[in-house]
Amino acid sequence: MNAGFGHSPRNEGGSPVEEGRSTRRLVLLDRDGTLNIERHYLADPDQLELLPGVIPALRLLREHGLGLVVVTNQSGVSRGLISPAQLAAVHERLHQLLGEAGIELDGVYFCPHGPQSVCHCRKPRAGMALQAARELGGTLSESFVVGDKRADIGLGQAIGATTLLVRTGYGAETERDWPGEGPRPTAIVNDLPAAAEFIVRQLADRDQASPRAA
Repeated sequence: MNAGFGHSPRNEGGSPVEEGRSTRRLVLLDRDGTLNIERHYLADPDQLELLPGVIPALRLLREHGLGLVVVTNQSGVSRGLISPAQLAAVHERLHQLLGEAGIELDGVYFCPHGPQSVCHCRKPRAGMALQAARELGGTLSESFVVGDKRADIGLGQAIGATTLLVRTGYGAETERDWPGEGPRPTAIVNDLPAAAEFIVRQLADRDQASPRAA
């Protein structure tokens, strides 16, 4: 585990970087409120419940060759509300639920630090995304960030990715309170299934515009 942040033990090292995969596109996914029902400082793996439509949405993204990476702020660890072992158990449960549907994540990255930390990993800082790109061979400017908070959108904007705000979790509140000035998400959608459909359309548009498609 990196001294600044970590990733799920089951996924340490991520997927092997294959020859020619340096331009791989990733979908960087927030966890709470995006993949699973928001629960305040989730510490019990039995309380992890996927949101409706998450399985088919992830399957659609995978079918289009996208890497699936969770990037999540987990300040409950530094606050003493969640132990590292509990966090690992929650992530193991996430792997289990997705694995039962035939879906494997490429990585689960987490920041254990609080809002006042000077770490490089807490969203909207780019540390987790940069590590994922190094380990998985992804190109962040060609990637996507999906989440329900301004920190998720800020992360995506920091790395030059396409950003999608979902209205699940805190997303509807985030949309309502978004300041009138400054950059906005690329798109605001109802949930992860809608985000997946948007991403697939974006891929088709990009591929059509690519010189290789001519």
